[in-house]
Amino acid sequence: MRTPLVFHRLLPLLCLLAVAIPRHTQAASSSLPLSTTFKGTKQFAALVAQADQWKGLPIGERVAAVGRAMTGTPYKGFTLEIDDRVEAPSVNLTGLDCWTFFESALAFARMLDEPRENWTPQTMLKYIELDRYRGGTCTGSYLSRLHYLEDWLHDNDRRGTVKDLTRDLGGIPANHDAVEMTRGWKSYRYMRKNPDLRAGIAQMEARVANEPFYYIPKSQVAGIESRLHSGDIIGVCAHDGPYIGTAHVGLAYRSNDGVLHFMHASAPHNYGKVVIDQRLSDYLYHFHSDAGIMVARPLR
Repeated sequence: MRTPLVFHRLLPLLCLLAVAIPRHTQAASSSLPLSTTFKGTKQFAALVAQADQWKGLPIGERVAAVGRAMTGTPYKGFTLEIDDRVEAPSVNLTGLDCWTFFESALAFARMLDEPRENWTPQTMLKYIELDRYRGGTCTGSYLSRLHYLEDWLHDNDRRGTVKDLTRDLGGIPANHDAVEMTRGWKSYRYMRKNPDLRAGIAQMEARVANEPFYYIPKSQVAGIESRLHSGDIIGVCAHDGPYIGTAHVGLAYRSNDGVLHFMHASAPHNYGKVVIDQRLSDYLYHFHSDAGIMVARPLR
C-alpha cells in the first residue's frame, strides 16, 4: 500500500486526441541492449495471449483490464536503475512498484492500438518513452525523465496523452515543494555515479515546486467516485509538514458491483504485490497522513 521512503514524499519516479510518437524512439530505446531494458518476456507473452479480448475496449477500460491481469505481481523497487550513466526506456514485468505498475498497464494498453504483429517488447518500450519522458522523448540523459508525479501530470496533460481532471472534480490549490531527490540523492544510482546531475535535478525540482498544485481533499472523494472511470490514474497526496505532496499512485478499478476500488502495487510491508484494494475513499482513511488525490484520465 505504501512505497519505500525514497518514493514517499513528493513521489519521484524510480511508480480523442492523436498522440505523436517520437521518430527517434527506437534509437533511444536501443542505446542499451533489450536484455537490459526489458525484463519479463514470459509475463509479457502471457499478457499478449489475453490481449485480443482487450483491444476493442476504450482506453481507460483497457488500462484497467491490463492492470487487473497484473495483480499478484510482486512489488519491486528501483527497477529503473539499469545503468550507471545511460538513461533508456525500460520495463520490468517481473516486479513492479506503484509508478511502474500504472505506466506498464498504460503502455501495454496503448500498444494494442497497433497491428497485432507490432505487439512486441520494442513497441511497449516506445509507449513507455512517450509516457515517462519530458515531451515524450528520452535523450539518453537522466534529466529527460519525469521524476515527480505532479510534473508527469503537467507534461502529459499538455501533450494531450492524459487529461488532468483534478480541478474539474473539485481540486483545491495547495502549497507544495520538491526536494526529495536532492535530499536523498544517495538513494539514486544515476546520481551516485554522476554527481554532476545533482545541479540539474535541483533546477528541475525548483521548476516543479513553482508549478500550480491541486488536489481533491479525501473528505470529497466519496462524492466524486461516481464520476471516476476504471483506468483513471489516481495520485495519492499526503501531508508533508506545511506542504501537500504526492506519496503513492495507482489506478481506479470499478468492480461489477459498482464499487470504485484502488488498484496498486503495494509495498512489502503491506501486501507486497499488485492488488485490487478496498474502495478508494475508504483506502484514503487507512493512512492518517493521506490528504486526498489527483486524477488523470488516459485519452489515447
